[in-house]
Amino acid sequence: MGELVDIVDSLENKISKLLHKLELLQQSNTKLENELTATRKNQDSSQKSVSDWEEKYNSLKLANSMLGSNTNKTEAKLKINALIRELDHCIGQLAV
Repeated sequence: MGELVDIVDSLENKISKLLHKLELLQQSNTKLENELTATRKNQDSSQKSVSDWEEKYNSLKLANSMLGSNTNKTEAKLKINALIRELDHCIGQLAV
């Protein structure tokens, strides 16, 4: 009978240790999920910032080429032609 009590005590001890490990792992998992969420938000913010800066860079490059800079003149001409075509299309839509 004493052996059965020892076995039950041993099982209770092992179950208690497993439950404690489970709790620690759940806490660690929650912490990692929070870190992942924060990192994703940071990444989204960084991507938006990069996109904004690329747009500003392209606008400045176009403005610089329109001011007479020799670099990117063909790009400026293409942009102007695209704008003219868009205006012509809008005028055509208004005329209908």
